[in-house]
Amino acid sequence: MSGTYLGMPPFPAAAREAVRDEVLRANLRRATHTIRDKRARAVAELADWDRLRAAGKAVKDHTLRHLDRYLLQLEEAVTAAGGTVHWAADADEANRIVTELVRATGEREVVKVKSMATQEIGLNEALEAAGIAAYETDLAELIVQLGHDRPSHILVPAIHRNRAEIRDIFRAEMGDWGRPAPESLGDDPRELAEAARLHLREKFLRAKVAVSGANFMVAETGTMVVLESEGNGRMCLTLPETLISVVGIEKVVPTFRDLEIFLQTLPRSSTAERMNPYTTMWTGTTDGDGPAAFHLVLLDNGRTDTLADETGRQALRCIRCSACLNVCPVYERAGGHAYGSVYPGPIGAILSPQLRGTGSEIDASLPYASTLCGACYEVCPVAIDIPEVLVHLRERVAQGGPVTRDGIRVTLRPADGHTAERAAMRAARLLLDHPGALRAGERLLARARRLAPRRLPGAGRAWTDSRELPTVAAQSFRDWWARERSTPR
Repeated sequence: MSGTYLGMPPFPAAAREAVRDEVLRANLRRATHTIRDKRARAVAELADWDRLRAAGKAVKDHTLRHLDRYLLQLEEAVTAAGGTVHWAADADEANRIVTELVRATGEREVVKVKSMATQEIGLNEALEAAGIAAYETDLAELIVQLGHDRPSHILVPAIHRNRAEIRDIFRAEMGDWGRPAPESLGDDPRELAEAARLHLREKFLRAKVAVSGANFMVAETGTMVVLESEGNGRMCLTLPETLISVVGIEKVVPTFRDLEIFLQTLPRSSTAERMNPYTTMWTGTTDGDGPAAFHLVLLDNGRTDTLADETGRQALRCIRCSACLNVCPVYERAGGHAYGSVYPGPIGAILSPQLRGTGSEIDASLPYASTLCGACYEVCPVAIDIPEVLVHLRERVAQGGPVTRDGIRVTLRPADGHTAERAAMRAARLLLDHPGALRAGERLLARARRLAPRRLPGAGRAWTDSRELPTVAAQSFRDWWARERSTPR
């Protein structure tokens, strides 16, 4: 999978650097607290939220169990409606398909709707290498692109930037990409939005080719669905002559009726709105209305391998709402760049290591980028048990074992650096299997509690670098219980 930020250190090192950036932490704290508080109020308005959540989970699980059938049905429906379907096994194949489609039009620039899938495969870089300019039209993505930056949030890619930083980026960079920003541009959000609007308008009116993703694909009708808040997507999806959509295979839903669930849960979980301002749906092509040519690139890129994992496959339910990021204490302090992937936060910690494998230091460290507090599971609108998958992936990293890679069942070796952890787990298992030894150990620890260190030595130092050891109790729970039961009341 493309999208790994080359040269990135593993998560602990990247996070250690990020938490020293006081401006970054202030930006993240302000933004995530605002979004999650608004989301909580929006969700509380629905008395049947738990039932909607369960229904979304059921639809996604059913679709994943029968994904082959629904994808073939989707292809048939899209083709019947005048579209063309392309299958891409990996990022390289997807980039090659899109590049060839753009070249066939004779154009050398495209406008883009915000798309996690195209970021995942590094499409902008592939197009640039082929001499094709790709212009992001989502406001936050535009900020990231103009700032030669990387996205740090699924919903708000420029969440790590404040208004003053955005103003400076617009002043310095807009002129190199098209219409320059006004010289008197201030940092008022309305001024910044107007500068972006004027800058992008000429691109919308000039572009002949657009590239998008999709939030959902409907198998029975071949319909693509994009939800957005600014209207830039509607411009890209209707004005150009050719539309190319790159979509992960897990985004399919069986019927048009299934959209009812997600059109309620996605806006409230992401932007805390009752419904999103722009919902654009299109089915193939229609003479005189919208693009004359539509191409759908169905992207695998590790998804089939993820589907083979009974525990890990629930990550494919994700509808990219980003609610888990906004409640995660680790993301709030470390920011999205520390995850070394276009998918940051809790969902990135379970999705990236499955799509890319755990062979790199970055991906092997991501399952540990969590406190396992469970807040991400509580807010997930499709009930992905992220803590369960994190523990599952930690076991894979530390213990190795069977896994599917490129459709082939292989056995992973344990990752380096976990020898002490495996030894500790074996010792714990031995101790817990022998109650007498456990009882003796507890009493010995209680008697020596005044000698307990504040920090652990050796391999345990990493654990106590960011937390203190709990104070040892004067007696174990086992001894307290025996005493209480033997004392007359």
